[in-house]
Amino acid sequence: MPLATLERPMPTHDSTRWPARWIAPLAAALALAGPFQAVLADAMPPSGRAAALAVVPATPATPASETAGAAVAIGGALRYDNAAVWSRLVELAGGPGARFVVLATAAGSPERSAARSVAALEAHGAVAEALPVSPRLEGIDVAAAVRDPELVAKIRAARGVYFTGGAQERIVDALQPGGRATPLLEAIRDVMARGGVVAGTSAGAAIMSATMFRDATDVIAVMKGSLRFGQELDRGLGFAGPGIFVDQHFLRRGRLGRLLPAMQAQGFTKGLGVEEDSAAILRGGTIEVVGAGGALFVDLGEATTDPKLGAFNLAGARLTFLGDGDRLDLGSGVVTPAAARAQGQRIDPRAEGFKPYYEDTPFFLDILADGAILRAMTLTLDGPRAEVRGLAFDARPDAAPPRELGFEFRFHRGPDTAGWFTSGLGGEAYTIAGVRLDVTPVRVAQPLYQPWPR
Repeated sequence: MPLATLERPMPTHDSTRWPARWIAPLAAALALAGPFQAVLADAMPPSGRAAALAVVPATPATPASETAGAAVAIGGALRYDNAAVWSRLVELAGGPGARFVVLATAAGSPERSAARSVAALEAHGAVAEALPVSPRLEGIDVAAAVRDPELVAKIRAARGVYFTGGAQERIVDALQPGGRATPLLEAIRDVMARGGVVAGTSAGAAIMSATMFRDATDVIAVMKGSLRFGQELDRGLGFAGPGIFVDQHFLRRGRLGRLLPAMQAQGFTKGLGVEEDSAAILRGGTIEVVGAGGALFVDLGEATTDPKLGAFNLAGARLTFLGDGDRLDLGSGVVTPAAARAQGQRIDPRAEGFKPYYEDTPFFLDILADGAILRAMTLTLDGPRAEVRGLAFDARPDAAPPRELGFEFRFHRGPDTAGWFTSGLGGEAYTIAGVRLDVTPVRVAQPLYQPWPR
């Protein structure tokens, strides 16, 4: 089941027990009219503890908001039959007949990954070609390939560039060795500057940031301070612009836990975590989401930190979950929900007579588990309490030191927390704006549990 869809218990026959929004006619939920909007506060400079790491200058890149083209970050695990995403890529590149080049530079099996991506693009009207730029292709000199005039010319003639998944360090090491842009990378940037599209899934999404995660699979270790440049972090290619940090496989793998400390350390106030089999389109200063998995937008503009705690912490992060068809304006912070949700039910927990749908508020023992972040945000918006708490910790014997260090996540309502809901899309889907998050270090007992005495 897609992570953006949360199952509800079936209502009883006593309809007075449920808020009126749950029994609104399906026709109303599907009506297409002008969307509501939630205005989010303008970003402010971050305050609090000095960054744990010095900000590392990335290779200069033109901000996405200043180009005519689109950067598309796909959260990974993109199905080849996901018509909504593949067709949108072709549309962004100019429609049927648009020329694409596919770079499987990151892939472990580049021939297979490239062939499948080419087939998917062509099935939706593109003219696609794979370029042999991969350290895992036999007989290919990558250093020569990224300077090959013939390959550079093919990219300059294209309207779209697509990066497959794999290991993102292979992409940056090939196209930007030592932080210096190669002719191939310059040609890709030119495609976007001319109004084309640069897209990538998984590793291809990671490179969209000016700073990216190079190899940071241990989320708790990152929270404990393991953020070394050249190991966990690296320069990205910057297609998304310099002001936003992009991450992928986001909700399924609990990567909010690594995004927050990386943003704080590197001075980012905006972050975007894209879920699997979904895409986030960054164009003209806006984010648009395509796909049921959705994306999480993180705003640290008003977040603070307490240096006296001696470990990663923050207070006042603003989280917004964007579902399929939702848009967010990066400048104003305005959220425009998809038409079906806008015409479904608006949820305002501060409104007079507000009746939450959910009756219980569980404590999340593993807040970074698959789907837990979205569940906690939903309960914060539409549950009986104004806050939801959970833990992130590593109880393994070989956990990164200090083993007893864990983190409490406290989701709570802010003055602008609001949402939209519809059950008219074949499931039950939310847009959730303005949920606040505090993260505080805590001591976790070691061992966490012991056998029950006989």
